[in-house]
Amino acid sequence: MPKNARLACSILCLILTACGGSSKSTQTSPPAPAADFSLTASPATAALVLGGAGQAISVNAVAANGFTGTVVVAISGLPTGVTASPATLSLTPGTAQNVTLTAGATAVAGTATITLSGVSGTLGHSATVALTVSVPAPPAAFSLSITPTESTITAGAAGSSISVLATAANGFTSSVAVAITGLPSGVTANPATLTLVPGTAQNITLTAAATAAASASTVTFTGTSGILTSAAPLNLTVLAAGTTATTPDVTTYHYDNARDGLNAQESILTLANVNSTQFGKLGFDTVDGKVDAEPLYLGGVTIGGALHNVLYIATENDSVYAFDADSGTQLWKISVLGSGEATSDDHGCGQITPQIGITSTPVIDRKLGTNGTIFVVGMSKDGTGAYHQRLHALDITTGAEIGGSPTEITATYPGTGANSTNGNVVFNPAQYAERAALLLSQGNIYLGWTSHCDVSPYTGWVMAYSESTLQQTQVLNVTPNGSEGSIWMSGDGMAADSNNNIYLLDANGTFDTTFTNGIPVNGDYGNGMLKLSITNGKLGVADYFETFNTVSESADDTDLGSGGELLLPDVADAAGVVHHLIVGAGKDGNIYLGNRDDLGQFNLNVSTDSNIYQEVTGALSGGVFSSPAFFNNTLYYGAVDDSLKAFPVTNARLAAMASSQSAITFPYPGTTPGISANGTQNGIVWALESSLTSACVLHAYDATNLAHELYNSGQAANARDSFGNGNKFITPLIVNGKVYVATQTGVAVFGLLPAS
Repeated sequence: MPKNARLACSILCLILTACGGSSKSTQTSPPAPAADFSLTASPATAALVLGGAGQAISVNAVAANGFTGTVVVAISGLPTGVTASPATLSLTPGTAQNVTLTAGATAVAGTATITLSGVSGTLGHSATVALTVSVPAPPAAFSLSITPTESTITAGAAGSSISVLATAANGFTSSVAVAITGLPSGVTANPATLTLVPGTAQNITLTAAATAAASASTVTFTGTSGILTSAAPLNLTVLAAGTTATTPDVTTYHYDNARDGLNAQESILTLANVNSTQFGKLGFDTVDGKVDAEPLYLGGVTIGGALHNVLYIATENDSVYAFDADSGTQLWKISVLGSGEATSDDHGCGQITPQIGITSTPVIDRKLGTNGTIFVVGMSKDGTGAYHQRLHALDITTGAEIGGSPTEITATYPGTGANSTNGNVVFNPAQYAERAALLLSQGNIYLGWTSHCDVSPYTGWVMAYSESTLQQTQVLNVTPNGSEGSIWMSGDGMAADSNNNIYLLDANGTFDTTFTNGIPVNGDYGNGMLKLSITNGKLGVADYFETFNTVSESADDTDLGSGGELLLPDVADAAGVVHHLIVGAGKDGNIYLGNRDDLGQFNLNVSTDSNIYQEVTGALSGGVFSSPAFFNNTLYYGAVDDSLKAFPVTNARLAAMASSQSAITFPYPGTTPGISANGTQNGIVWALESSLTSACVLHAYDATNLAHELYNSGQAANARDSFGNGNKFITPLIVNGKVYVATQTGVAVFGLLPAS
């Protein structure tokens, strides 16, 4: 078609359309969309904390295409422990509602997807929420600590510093106020309170006044910041004035099982302050009978809820006392007499008179039992006239008998000697006294028995009892086929070395001069220096020394066993050879040094004592009824009617003559010295001039020169330091700045005098 014709045709069509004409038939419209809704949840993520507050989720149904129905929403996918409130929703389109999600304290931390499903008729739509459940962050806090957690202070001495620290946790930044409670009377804190910055320690100094009592307590440091608190306890021990951390316990006669008489931990008494101006009698602990036993001492014992330094005293009235060693206050007293019993009479012998109860020095094991145990042997007489010897084990804090105590002491031993029956010698408790101090060695209590004077029949008994069961573990008779041979040593105790060898000096008695391989054929060892040991489970004589004239000396009652033994520390000779020596002396006045590895036994048909390691004759002017002491390689002896003498030990040999001696002499029974020192310094030799019928005098000497007397109790004017008549075989106890002296009526206490 030509171009113009096409144009004309198009114009005609437009005109027809505008005029309502149509070139086609009429068309139908598409249907309207159906009504519907969508579901939304906001926010789309939620974070919950165990046990914390809930989180609200806004849920809305959004209408579309004219939707006007109600939408019911259910919730699924909740982890265990997480709840939704409300559990379902009924939504009007366009109006949001909240559902609160909460995680209980027992919910499990983790992640989950929560689905909210909305339904209206046949329509359904959902929305999801990503959920995280976590453990709550710990709150800001602090903890209080102190260093050290235990402290010991001495009354009147310098204070003890305690470091106090607050440690922050979880971002804690506040200050902490610290208060102190529970301080015992007389104890102060400087400063009394603290304000701490977390992480920075401050010090508090605790000080006990000179008058503060010994005690044990718990002091509490409490820190406070707002509603937060934290506490730290301090175990505080207050020692009595003058007590030092190095104060030793004295649990046995002459301080130790070597019986050396030395307290080398005495820091209070010195050469400078032991004089009549500064030193003297402080008090007197009165008891109910003679005190023949050396008092014993324990530091820091809790009795009645308070801490005490304790002096233990045993009497011939069969009583045991505990005194506060500083104040003199009686803490407890017990009697070991059985029901209806009395103490023993003296059997017509003046050695222990007028009564016999507890004669020997007890021994203490501080670690045995609930609180510690003191062992004593008591003699008594019942209503029928029968005599008893019993071993008692007493609690150190109360005096009460512990389980299994007491035990009756009985014994038999094969032999045909004095008081034997059917081939056994029999221990008759009436015939003996326990004069020698008790010995505790490797779990056994060793007892040695003496006669009443030389009243027959008697023999030489040594017994051992288990400290834990009080059952007899060993028995030995050293004169089983003879007589006599008792063990008394003027109150000294048998000694023991680290190998549990036991040493003693035996009194006059039978000694066999017929031998088998050097051993007395009948097993009788009267009047000798003996070494005992356990072989094949039985206690026996392992070695011995007898003087060449032992038989005649026994017949003359000139026995070696009147004195006590001492084990010297290891000493080396000029060639460097180390020797293990024992020293002893008796009524003949000779000093005998034995080699504990070879005592020498007996020289048959020889009129010398060449079998002994060393014999020193003529150095002592009288017989020995006492024990020696040893300090700084010097041996100190006090024989009857003789001066107190010092004998140096050089190259493992004892000097033949004394290097110094006291100006005075000591009447019968001589003197058993005790020594105090601070290590090797400030050595002081203490000695008693003692008689039953005259005033006792306490002497103190410079250990380096016995001619230099530092003090005696007769020097002060107006009898200031007098303390009554003396007693036999006593030795001073020196510990913690005090000297304790047993007498016929109690214990005198000496020390530094209060400043005027």
